[in-house]
Amino acid sequence: MSTLLFTLAVIVGLGALAYKRASLISFTGAIALALGVLTFTHGVNNLVWIAFVVIAVPLNITSFRQQYISVHLLKLYRSIMPEMSRTEKEAIDAGTTWWEADLFKGSPNWEKLHNYPAPRLSPDEQAFLDGPVEEACAMANEHEICHEQTDLPEPLWQFLKDNGFFAMIIKKKYGGLEFSAYAQSRVLQKLSGVSTVLASTVGVPNSLGPGELLQHYGTEEQKDHYLPRLADGREIPCFALTSPEAGSDAGAIPDRGVVCKGMWNGEEVLGMRITWNKRYITLAPVATVLGLAFKLDDPDNLLGDEKDLGITCALIPTDVEGVEIGRRHFPLNVMFQNGPTRGNDVFFPLDFIIGGPSMAGRGWQMLVECLSVGRGITLPSNSAGGVKTLALASGAYSRIRRQFKLPIGKMEGVEEPLARIGGNAYLMDAVTTMTTGAIDLGEKPSVVSAIVKYHLTDRMQSCVIDAMDIHGGKGICLGPNNYVGRGYQGAPIAITVEGANILTRSLIIYGQGAIRCHPYVLAELDAANEKDDRLALEAFDKAVFGHIGFAISNFARSLWLGLTNSRFSAAPFKDETKRYYQHMNRFSANLAFLSDIAMASLGGDLKRKERISARLGDILSQLYLTSATLKRYDDEGRQQGDLALVHWAARDSLFKAQTALDELLRNFPIKWVGKLLRYVMYPTGITLVAPYDELDHEISRLLQAPGVTRDRLGAGQYWKPTQYNTVGIQEETLLDVIAAEAIIAKISKATGQKEQLIFLDKLANRALEIGCITEEEAEHLRKTEQGRLKSINVDDFDPLDLVPNSKG
Repeated sequence: MSTLLFTLAVIVGLGALAYKRASLISFTGAIALALGVLTFTHGVNNLVWIAFVVIAVPLNITSFRQQYISVHLLKLYRSIMPEMSRTEKEAIDAGTTWWEADLFKGSPNWEKLHNYPAPRLSPDEQAFLDGPVEEACAMANEHEICHEQTDLPEPLWQFLKDNGFFAMIIKKKYGGLEFSAYAQSRVLQKLSGVSTVLASTVGVPNSLGPGELLQHYGTEEQKDHYLPRLADGREIPCFALTSPEAGSDAGAIPDRGVVCKGMWNGEEVLGMRITWNKRYITLAPVATVLGLAFKLDDPDNLLGDEKDLGITCALIPTDVEGVEIGRRHFPLNVMFQNGPTRGNDVFFPLDFIIGGPSMAGRGWQMLVECLSVGRGITLPSNSAGGVKTLALASGAYSRIRRQFKLPIGKMEGVEEPLARIGGNAYLMDAVTTMTTGAIDLGEKPSVVSAIVKYHLTDRMQSCVIDAMDIHGGKGICLGPNNYVGRGYQGAPIAITVEGANILTRSLIIYGQGAIRCHPYVLAELDAANEKDDRLALEAFDKAVFGHIGFAISNFARSLWLGLTNSRFSAAPFKDETKRYYQHMNRFSANLAFLSDIAMASLGGDLKRKERISARLGDILSQLYLTSATLKRYDDEGRQQGDLALVHWAARDSLFKAQTALDELLRNFPIKWVGKLLRYVMYPTGITLVAPYDELDHEISRLLQAPGVTRDRLGAGQYWKPTQYNTVGIQEETLLDVIAAEAIIAKISKATGQKEQLIFLDKLANRALEIGCITEEEAEHLRKTEQGRLKSINVDDFDPLDLVPNSKG
């Protein structure tokens, strides 16, 4: 019995060391101590000591370990390491890792998360939001833009140019605004609440495009010429990357250029002849300067020894003969400028390459580095802004709209989708704030940008569908009073562009994350590719034995956190949020351990097991979304009134993480491994559930009445009741309806019957006749009736007004 207890104590002790990630020498000392105690109390065969010394000493003597163990492991690793293409290597090397790397380590440092400073607007940025952005919102009529003019009206175009909307990323010395990423996000959120076309038109030039590329890689001459012209609107930029043959697989673009000599402005110069056929290019129909990605060949070695130089980026004036622009695509009735561009054997000087001839072949690196920033701002911000506006608008509509003699927002069937919109609005705003804050700290978080692009556009699409269900007929009939329909139509656009969501989820998030975020995998790859054998062996030995210890630790952490349902793990707060941190500790350890098991058991096949990769990426993503939610709650002063939103967002994300993990284990390619892993990670079974109905009820209630929590949820959006801002007018009507409800209750008491919120003008007249309300109250009822009808009615048209204006 004593031997059994001692054995259990040793196992627990070694498990504790693994949990705490003790060093190899500590493990060795602990095992030696245990053997010593066992020898003293029971006696141990000398062969056991000999075996221990034979194993322990070589492992702890670095030079011996390298010469007799690691050298063979390195040789084996090099033989089985999957081949990595040049574009994959450049994509992995691009950008930086940030908080997502902590989530991948199996033991997140919560103090580190909460010490990241919350981003703040500068006085100039706030003034821009309060001034020009508000004016632009007031000028935008989405129905006119999408149905009547199929473009922004010219006065709005000019306003955007005159006020620097296309220059938010351009430095002040070139005439730009030089705004923070956080400020750009706030601008786009406000614009997207009134017009997706307006937000897209402003967002694209400030994302991946000529301005961004020039500032990072352009020659001084290129910067001095183009950046001031981009800043003041003399030049409208676009960037052409995708084509019919290469969409999400942008590295496979077929467009080619050949280095050669040709005539330019009457002189023979060294240049390139380019042929391209691009599609889906935002702003291409109206662009004056075209950023172009193509593969450049140098068959005559005019630039050096290489013939295949690779992807190259050039900046081309669109008025050059042979450049074709002007035609438009028709993207789901959302009429932002988007179209093709072509050119056949068009000659340009080499100086048109962004950064000059020395940057020939460096285009893919340029693109992925800039995309790691831009993809984290534009589409996530547009998505978050749209959902924030929809959350309050849907809440107001649910309070105003009556069916079965009660507000539809009191129906449980409506509460459910309304709560999803509200909870997602809180989460999405949290995610954009944390992500843009990272960018403003100097990060280029390529994995994070993929996470937020995929998950925020995906959640946006789900929220728009929910909003459409709530609004019913109001949502499906397009017109000036419909604030849901265009977002519903355009949601698939955000899903598709800047890396289609299917590809982003199944290949990019985890494909990059596993290598970039894992503390040892990239170091092992780099060591295997090192040409100096001595340096390679030293680096590989350090990485591979660190990796082994990391895997052992995450096994111990996963097992312990599974047995205890993570109840004893560390959390930075002891309040209602404590359990969320503890669950995240568990999922982080699970993710790290599962990653090592998947890489070890599947090897190079993991790259082709896209659904395994997607589910691992889902776990990482949901941990990031939960982190952002909890950070927002803390950064905003841990407002108790926001707890319902925090609970919904955290529970939803963690439940999705658990679902991804469960599906991964059930579908693991090696079945017995999947079953064994389930016993390790879920020894007591599945524990987390989706948000409760009571939580949905609470969120639905707070969205239907004014309050500080509701105000925080919709902060920064455009709420003025101006001519074209239907949601602003409806917000005013919500206040009127709430005041009218008290007046109706007063009338009901006087008449002895329950009066309804309908035909309020007639009700006002009847109430005046019996003298139970004042003239002021009657006038309020009449005003409320006008607003109520505007809110619930749908637009109708003369048939001729629906005929397209084209001349055929």
